[in-house]
Amino acid sequence: MAILKIARMGHPVLLGKALPVADPQAAEIQLLLADMVETLQDAGGVGLAAPQVYRPLRMFIWHLPATRAENGVAVPLSVVVNPEITPLSETRELGWEGCLSIPGLRAAVPRYRDIRLTGLDARGMPFTTALSGFAARIVQHETDHLDGILYPMRMSDFRYFGFNEETDRYNQPLPEIV
Repeated sequence: MAILKIARMGHPVLLGKALPVADPQAAEIQLLLADMVETLQDAGGVGLAAPQVYRPLRMFIWHLPATRAENGVAVPLSVVVNPEITPLSETRELGWEGCLSIPGLRAAVPRYRDIRLTGLDARGMPFTTALSGFAARIVQHETDHLDGILYPMRMSDFRYFGFNEETDRYNQPLPEIV
């Protein structure tokens, strides 16, 4: 296993549409997933998409620590291959997001509150799950990476975009989406 270099905003790999993964159990895919897990653990994030490590493939890993979950229930590290997202309602909310590919910055980004996620797991088995809150936000963020979308492209109000130290210091309350 290896810690991979993370592509930063401005690199073309982050702007293209990733290719579907034909066989999640292929040796090279399993090795890439293992390297992505090690990279995510080293970086300390909650999600990592293959394009962020210079592989234009439709897959990502993610987890939700109990400390960040609205209900206090953690989601263990999960692999998602060839994901599809369906909003379960039109309800959207603003929430702070950062990105390993945009270090040191964060912004308030509008996202659907409740989604259905369909895809394949690391064994190539299909799954469907409903997610809400921060879990839904993570999955939408990572899926955006597979379509060449970075979170600033989703922003509706650039007043809520700044360096982590400044947004922590001033802790601006976010407005409701109308």
